[in-house]
Amino acid sequence: MMEKKSFAETRIFDSKAMKRFLLHDSPYFRILNFNLSAGQVFPVHSHEVEGRLSIQILEGVGEFLGKDEAAIPAREGDLLICDISEPHGVRAHTDLRILVTIAPPF
Repeated sequence: MMEKKSFAETRIFDSKAMKRFLLHDSPYFRILNFNLSAGQVFPVHSHEVEGRLSIQILEGVGEFLGKDEAAIPAREGDLLICDISEPHGVRAHTDLRILVTIAPPF
């Protein structure tokens, strides 16, 4: 069955905390939308499981963060792909919306 999701419905920001929306969850993959207000950080972390991760910038400007908070500039349309066990995070320079896909989900 096909499913349609609208990003307009999840365009919500909170200056106190990053917003999280679960868009899809199945045995095959999980899709989440995170919205960070300017200045917020999705802390660098990793997961000790097998799998792959993608982080796509839907809106805004920021940077992808890696091991030791090494930064890679990121803007709307950019995509980061890595093993889920590799340290990853995001820093928002402007209000920032990201789409995270995890396969397989844990």
